[in-house]
Amino acid sequence: MTNQTEQVVLVDEGGAPIGVADKLAVHTTDTALHLAFSCHVFDADGRMLVTRRALSKLTWPGVWTNSFCGHPAPGESQESAIARRAQRELGITVHDLELVLPDFRYRAVDASGIVENEICPVYRAITTDDINPSPDEVAEWQWIEPNTLRDAATAAPFAFSPWLVWQLEGWAV
Repeated sequence: MTNQTEQVVLVDEGGAPIGVADKLAVHTTDTALHLAFSCHVFDADGRMLVTRRALSKLTWPGVWTNSFCGHPAPGESQESAIARRAQRELGITVHDLELVLPDFRYRAVDASGIVENEICPVYRAITTDDINPSPDEVAEWQWIEPNTLRDAATAAPFAFSPWLVWQLEGWAV
């Protein structure tokens, strides 16, 4: 599925699906509320994978963030969407998927004026695979101790995606 044809699920304030829209068309300065997910990947040593968004990304280019995010396609489960995006963005498979922030939602405005407006359940997962990121998604990546990441996000929140900062505030990793 390419970005040109990727569809997102539009939702009402309660999270019920109300339609679909083209992913590129929906992410504007007046983005409709839609369904997404965020995933934090851990290795066998308990370190978290953080990624730096590719410089070509529409929103928050070059910003450090969680392992990966995405949008379930219409009719696709969160679990299937997570598996699809883990492979697409990082070239990995994930297992032991756990929902850690089921009610996370946010609205944030990028410096360019593009709005993210998502109901975005947050998951954690484990991988034993070598990271092989797609350059159009990920500029850099790093394994980091959760407490080190939390300290960095607290000290310099502007260096991270707003959703990562808010997720770390709401989750005792």
